[in-house]
Amino acid sequence: MLQNALAEAGYPAHVLVACSGGPDSLALAAVAAYFARRGHVDGHPLTVGAVVVDHQLQEGSAQVAITTARALKELGLSPVEVRTVEVEPTGMGPEAAARDARHAALEAAASEQGAAAILLGHTLDDQAEQVLLGLARGSGTRSLAGMRPARGLLLRPFLGLRREDTLEICRVEELEPWHDPSNADPAFARSRTRVEVLPLLEEKLGPGVAESLARTASILQLDADFLEDVAERTYAGLAQRSGPEISLPEDALGELSPAIRFRVIAKAAADVGGQQPSYQRLLAAEALLRRQGSAGPVELPGGVSVYRLSLAQLDAAGAPRRTVGQPDGGTPVPREAARCGKLVFRPQKPPQK
Repeated sequence: MLQNALAEAGYPAHVLVACSGGPDSLALAAVAAYFARRGHVDGHPLTVGAVVVDHQLQEGSAQVAITTARALKELGLSPVEVRTVEVEPTGMGPEAAARDARHAALEAAASEQGAAAILLGHTLDDQAEQVLLGLARGSGTRSLAGMRPARGLLLRPFLGLRREDTLEICRVEELEPWHDPSNADPAFARSRTRVEVLPLLEEKLGPGVAESLARTASILQLDADFLEDVAERTYAGLAQRSGPEISLPEDALGELSPAIRFRVIAKAAADVGGQQPSYQRLLAAEALLRRQGSAGPVELPGGVSVYRLSLAQLDAAGAPRRTVGQPDGGTPVPREAARCGKLVFRPQKPPQK
């Protein structure tokens, strides 16, 4: 699996293993160390380093990081470094805040070491949990598509491997993984999904539930990529910029399929500095298209307000009217039926630098 992931990534010359000391990432480090000792993958030179991120969220985390770094050095990875981070609240929950801090540390380490890829130890079980959590939140295609095997510098070569397989790798390699107590803490939705929900589904529905959920993610990734490509091209053709604002013509929006229309609206919000809106907020913004006269604002996450500017208000502001020639070739006249208002997206805070 790792060999295929590195091949698909274009055979990076130096990679980093992100290792917490848990069985998944420690098993990945052991497999990567095999290729590091060989010095190549399919004849392409390879060196492997590692980064241990200490989030400082648990008592004794510094010692866990030191012990893990020692094990990685004994495997032959080099260089191995420990990075201590401060997890700042982001309003998106503790798990998301820790992930953001961790990824920032990993990307900084990769930049300093000249690594072209960062290996993460997520397994098929993690993918199944991700899909279940997305279903519970009522998420869309993007969320249900789960984690990507590759995204930017991040590679997840173990997404087809079960968690029990990583435990077996550690046993064979005589490694003693650290078991994060938060993984069994019922205070976290992911932990409840792991310890209670998935085992119950396996018991009631039969074996293979995790594999089916992971397969669903793979299928939806293809769908999500196609829809994203169509929405990106559509948005590029519709967006009109005026200073910090972006507007979208409502006649063109109304002609789009709902799947693309909602994505285009979300892209406009993101383009002026907003965050991904919930489905309910997207519905509220899209409903402005059916209002009479100017309407709004609808507030979207990240400090973005959406307004509908009516045709009358646009005319009062001096917006040019579209014209069309008469059938006999005479003087052009305003094409009233085709004229329309706009959805305008306004940032309510200065863009971050």
